[in-house]
Amino acid sequence: MFDKLRNDDDRGQVGIGTLIVFIAMVLVAAIAAGVLINTAGFLQSGAEETGQQSSDQVTNRLQEVSAVGSIQNGAVDKVNITVKKAPGANNIDLGTTTLQFVHSSGSTDMTYSGGNSPNATAFNVTAIQDEGGDSIVKGSPVLNDPADRARIELDTASVVTGSPTNGLLEGDTATIQLNTQSGGTTEIRLVVPETLSGSSAVTL
Repeated sequence: MFDKLRNDDDRGQVGIGTLIVFIAMVLVAAIAAGVLINTAGFLQSGAEETGQQSSDQVTNRLQEVSAVGSIQNGAVDKVNITVKKAPGANNIDLGTTTLQFVHSSGSTDMTYSGGNSPNATAFNVTAIQDEGGDSIVKGSPVLNDPADRARIELDTASVVTGSPTNGLLEGDTATIQLNTQSGGTTEIRLVVPETLSGSSAVTL
């Protein structure tokens, strides 16, 4: 009895609306996916860089071979520290290495002297053994071979001043921290013997 009213023109409009909503959802999902991928890549890159820096701090450091002091006026006025690369370390540039000298009289930060004589704020580097060629002796103090040996020279008479004489006295102790460019730290403890009488040099 009742005729069902139909309007075939409405069907196309509904289909177009659904298509527009679908395309919008696809675009939003694509943008969100792009943001997530970029964020994941950024986090991965940051994690790799942090991991590499942490690894360098552990491995790229110096290792002490020996420490010898020369005696003048009853005190250790100069200290020579022989160092090499620690096992697994990459090339280490001693020119960018910093040194901190800690003594009961105070703390002193030192940098490479550029090949000049050591003083109160700078240490010098000379080659003992340079298997890498001439990387140490020509003013670029780089340890690039496990067999390389370099001597770090300190003028302790200029660093530690006081009465009755300058330098490290009998029974004195001092701590040296060597920090490479990668952040690797090596701590060296110097202990002066209880008596220096009759000696021109001592092992510290």
